[in-house]
This record gives sequence, C-alpha cells and structure tokens, in this order.
Amino acid sequence: QVQLVESGGGLVQAGGSLRLSCAASGTRISVNSMAWYRQAPGKQRERVAHITSGGRTTYADSVKGRFTISRDNAKNMVYLQMNSLKPEDTAVYYCNTIIYSTGIGYWGQGTQVTVSS
Repeated sequence: QVQLVESGGGLVQAGGSLRLSCAASGTRISVNSMAWYRQAPGKQRERVAHITSGGRTTYADSVKGRFTISRDNAKNMVYLQMNSLKPEDTAVYYCNTIIYSTGIGYWGQGTQVTVSS
C-alpha cells in the first residue's frame, strides 16, 4: 500500500523559509515522478513543483526562484525548500506521486503552511 506523509509545515513570517518533507512507503520513489501541490481556501489545487525520476524539475511561475524540489532516493524522501515566502503562499501543501508501473496517483494528507505579513 502506497503512503505519503508530509511534514514541516507551520507558521512563518513573510520573507522566511520552510522545508517540507514527504516520506514515501510502499513504493520506490526512484522510479516515479514526484510533485508538490498546494490548495488555498476557495481555490483549486495547483501544482507548484515536479521532479521526474531522472531528476528534471519544473516549477509554477509563482514559485520559480524561491522554491526547490529535491529527492533522496536512498531515504525514499522528497523535499520542498521554500524561501522568501509570501502571504499568498499560504495553503495546504500536498505530496503526490504517480506510480511508474500503473499510472495510479497517490496523495498525502497535506501539511498547512501559513505565511503572515
């Protein structure tokens, strides 16, 4: 059974930094694509960062230059380093993976990030 567990969210002032972690079990992330999404109140869930199994990364325009997605295949972990945080980054952040062999996607339970002005 695939499980994703996020951690690292919290309350931070504008301009601050947070590092989110996603611990995966039931699958080897080394062969899967991994992504971070976020959903703010009243808004649709949006993808903010993505990393392929080969390590290629893409970012939403709103976070380019501020957020960095990375993976540690040995630990089966994915990270999202968030710098220069803005109040508009406030949202629940979700880890997502798409299993290479089946194409099925899985979500974590989410972690709240709140950026105060």
